[in-house]
Amino acid sequence: MGKRPKSNPMAPSILRTSLLLLLAVVVLSGCNKEKDTIARITIVKENGQPVTEAYVKLYANPAFPLGDATRLTQEKLTDSRGMAEFDYSGFYEQGQAGFAVLDIVSFKDSMVGEGIIKILEEEVNEETVTLIPVTP
Repeated sequence: MGKRPKSNPMAPSILRTSLLLLLAVVVLSGCNKEKDTIARITIVKENGQPVTEAYVKLYANPAFPLGDATRLTQEKLTDSRGMAEFDYSGFYEQGQAGFAVLDIVSFKDSMVGEGIIKILEEEVNEETVTLIPVTP
């Protein structure tokens, strides 16, 4: 009779380890959820008091436009805390380097204000704009 081939006791262990590593990669890569990219603008008067129902517009104003800059334009009215929150999560793609620098314009009655906000991806970005009275 011929010799029986020896079984390799390491084969099941290597297979099991490989499967566990593959499972870990699949599970951990699915845990990398995209966080919201938010711009929160607070509008105040010169004395620091929040301004409710002030118009706020965020827009791109690039010196050298590479695409449709109007796609980032959003407008809202401030809430009772003088805040307007803009969600840019749908515009950001994971792995993208940088996001946007947007201009801010706001007004209510005869008061106006301007500012700039740098939007960092997957963060809540905050900026305060002070409205000042316009004199004729």
